[in-house]
Amino acid sequence: MDHSADITLTVNGEVITRRVPVRSNLVDFLRVDLALTGSHVGCEHGVCGACTVRVDGRTMRGCLMLAVQADGATVETIEGLSDRGDLRELQQEFHSRNALQCGFCTSGMLLAANELLSHSTKLTREDVREYLSGNYCRCTGYHAIVDAVMAVAAKRGIGR
Repeated sequence: MDHSADITLTVNGEVITRRVPVRSNLVDFLRVDLALTGSHVGCEHGVCGACTVRVDGRTMRGCLMLAVQADGATVETIEGLSDRGDLRELQQEFHSRNALQCGFCTSGMLLAANELLSHSTKLTREDVREYLSGNYCRCTGYHAIVDAVMAVAAKRGIGR
């Protein structure tokens, strides 16, 4: 019995059709089948945030979503958002403030921070810490990450 399904989705602006195992999660599909390795596989339980991608405009844990569930969806990865320039300000601030070290969490942090900034009218450091609390970083202690997000918020006039 074939336990595969045909899916068609838009990934970073490109329509993709593939046959995938029905139990394959989205992040593995993106990494293995499409060679989009910017989203990482960490805990595989949706806790660490390393696998974060954007599906139909909302951040999702790529390890908790099956590839077949993305059939018909628009998926954006760190590669697509970065190439398009959506993350430029955040990437510059992360770099200038040394808000990344090993880089394993960085793609998830950037996507979550970008989502927070795009939906906020006022932000405090505590707001940023709370919003990013679902993304684990074992290197930085979060201070520089929060500094970077607040610097972008200040540039956009939404930092307090």
